[in-house]
Amino acid sequence: MTRVQKSSGATAEKPTSSALPAFRIDRGNAAADTRLILAHGAGAGISSPFLDTMAALLDERGLALTLFEFGYMAGRRNGGPKRPPPRAEALVEEYRACIDAIHAAYPRATLVIGGKSLGGRVASLVADELFAKKAIAGLICLGYPFHPPGKPDQLRTEHLKNLRCPALIVQGERDPFGSRAEVEKYPLSNKIALVWMDDGDHDFGPRGASGFTRKGNLAAAADAVAAFVTEISKAR
Repeated sequence: MTRVQKSSGATAEKPTSSALPAFRIDRGNAAADTRLILAHGAGAGISSPFLDTMAALLDERGLALTLFEFGYMAGRRNGGPKRPPPRAEALVEEYRACIDAIHAAYPRATLVIGGKSLGGRVASLVADELFAKKAIAGLICLGYPFHPPGKPDQLRTEHLKNLRCPALIVQGERDPFGSRAEVEKYPLSNKIALVWMDDGDHDFGPRGASGFTRKGNLAAAADAVAAFVTEISKAR
């Protein structure tokens, strides 16, 4: 079952900390004990091929999902201009607002937050605060942007060194935002589990001659996410 909820145009243009998400899709059992919230990457919304496929795979594995868009991305659905995304820190309040809305809609569900690339990074910035308040149970990042492509010295890992919230990062081995060779040298919290997609890029796609497939990597990613959500849900 899929339910689409849009906010008013005014909210999509100027979100506030108390506003509903500018655009949101709820999937799965409304009475599920656990619900995973996923935000999108910098350049494509929740209808992107990556998130559309991932949502279907997670749905098959029995996960209840909410996918939502930040205001800058949702505005494009109403014919708004295509602007660069705001800084991740500027999107934190929108993510908090989404969590508040999902708590109100599903008050008995344990929440796990995360997202694709930028969405996962924004979620990671609020994860410890919300985990300490028992508002969430964990964090999932699908292709974390450890650094901008070609700029390995501009790391976005300071807050990940002492992260206390249980976290899963699913990363392509060749991801230009942080390859396996790079990431395995970073001093990350022991609360972070890393799962590597064989020969995968930022969308987990392998090279043709690698012997691996995008379909296989996406299925493996969905398996890892489902297993992580099940594990932390049992620990609650």
